[in-house]
Amino acid sequence: MSIEWVNRAIDDLRAWGRAHAVAIDVDEIRLLCDYASDYLGVETLGDFTSGTFEELLLSIYPRKVIAPPESAGETLAAARTLVDFLQSSGEVAGKEAARMRATLDRIEPEMPEALADTSRFGMAKSIFSAIGPESLEHPDQIGPLGPGADLVRPAAPKPAASGTVPHAGTGSAGTPGPEPCDCPKCSPLPAVRLAPRERLAAAARQVPLLHDAHRLVEWMLASGRTPTAKGRFRAADVPAAVSELGVAEPALLWDLAVYTGVAEARDGAVAVDDGFGPLDERDEDDVLDLWASAVEYMVDKDTEGRVTGEPLLDEELYDLCDMLYRVQAPVSLDVVAGYLEETGVGESAPDLALAAVRLGYCGLVEHVRGDMITLTPLAVWGLRELYSDLGIEAPEAPDLADASAGELIEGLLSGVPAELAEDDITRWLERRPAGAAAAELLGAAAGAPAVARGIAVTIVDRLGAEAEPAVRACLDDPELRPHAIHWLSARGLPCPQLTQEELLWVSVDMLALAMPAAEDDPESFAENMAASGPPAHLIEEMWRVDHPDVVEVLELLGRSMTDGNVAKAARKAAFKARSRSIG
Repeated sequence: MSIEWVNRAIDDLRAWGRAHAVAIDVDEIRLLCDYASDYLGVETLGDFTSGTFEELLLSIYPRKVIAPPESAGETLAAARTLVDFLQSSGEVAGKEAARMRATLDRIEPEMPEALADTSRFGMAKSIFSAIGPESLEHPDQIGPLGPGADLVRPAAPKPAASGTVPHAGTGSAGTPGPEPCDCPKCSPLPAVRLAPRERLAAAARQVPLLHDAHRLVEWMLASGRTPTAKGRFRAADVPAAVSELGVAEPALLWDLAVYTGVAEARDGAVAVDDGFGPLDERDEDDVLDLWASAVEYMVDKDTEGRVTGEPLLDEELYDLCDMLYRVQAPVSLDVVAGYLEETGVGESAPDLALAAVRLGYCGLVEHVRGDMITLTPLAVWGLRELYSDLGIEAPEAPDLADASAGELIEGLLSGVPAELAEDDITRWLERRPAGAAAAELLGAAAGAPAVARGIAVTIVDRLGAEAEPAVRACLDDPELRPHAIHWLSARGLPCPQLTQEELLWVSVDMLALAMPAAEDDPESFAENMAASGPPAHLIEEMWRVDHPDVVEVLELLGRSMTDGNVAKAARKAAFKARSRSIG
């Protein structure tokens, strides 16, 4: 979820409501935006469509949000207010707004039924809804989970898509830690997947900046032009170079050529070595060494504004590229602007659109859609080389498609970016029969920590009925049994009922596998728990569960639950669980 755009949208919505005397249900509209961002890929208000509302209210809400059917009216009212705002602010045209309103009118009678339909519940909602106070007294009344349930999926640490680079040294939620440090060495870098060297070398040969640096050196040699006594490009030669070569920054090209070893100023003249020649004639290692030096020069040296066109932005280019390296996802120029405001560069109002074009010319960034930019694969490689030279650990994400199930799980836990992880999982499954894949994954999950177990069962959840024998075999494993029952019931296959103890255990297990993400982004975890977390009467009983993570789970809930009564119940239960483990 991109917290930045949602917060900005809510602020604009509040201002619009005050200006038009419209009552705004901020919490409900925030929830609509959060789930649209999390599950439907909505990244701006303008991305909302009539289909977005239909998917949200008839699919996502019934699956994720614990809410009585009679609450549908409040949610629909908030959705209609959001549509009015979208039209009034120009985010959607009148015809699309009319389609949205027609969709809301059409689904109004359907939504209460959808909220009450247990077959649409996700696994967490199924369990937390199934265990009412009376169920704890009469466990024989608890039936199997309904079909279509969804697992709580463990999340990798959330990228700082808002433009803030995460720092090491911060304590877990609610726990004070050392002051954050701006030093890059203090914040571990994520693993990155590198393109093959031959592809990188081919890309380096196409970087306009490198081509123009070579052209400038050839031009100086052919015309007998010389550098200054200090080895700099002569200001008097700038107009001719711009005119004859069609380049914007000849001084940058000369300095780059010297820094990378393409040329040098020797005895008042331009000198090149015997290997000087077109990029296409350089071998793979040579051209990549040249590119690595070029990246170091651009992001780590004083370029006086000649890279981006803005001196202050050039000074922050290392940190900006570092942020993009960590995010590993396209970032809008608005997010970049927000990041630069935090560094103080934003006060000078740099032309980011022009800067992005110049960085594209330099081979560092590429536009992927609209105003979204990301590092080029070549830039990722070059930055990783720079980090390594600086003594900063920069791990490489392995290709997991041919790994064992244990290696796949371990690799995913190491923080492989979401898109790469999805591709790895898909190719891993394609190379194995469903039954064999399920058996291998569940075998690796047996006895593993909750987060590893969660990854395994989430992948198995993608498999069809042909995996039934392998899944059914796990009914004898106390830790995997609840997940196996969910898998079987979701496909309408015969399965036993979960006991009260098993339901409580799997509730703790699902929350345990979410702990890493909760500690990384406690605000989002608190929001999710407020919408679809366990009720107080369930939390009160969790201390009885024989689960290795029960104390940590209850302490997390005690810190995170926004409802004071629920948080208090979690803290009391944590105390009982600790006392039980000691006694």
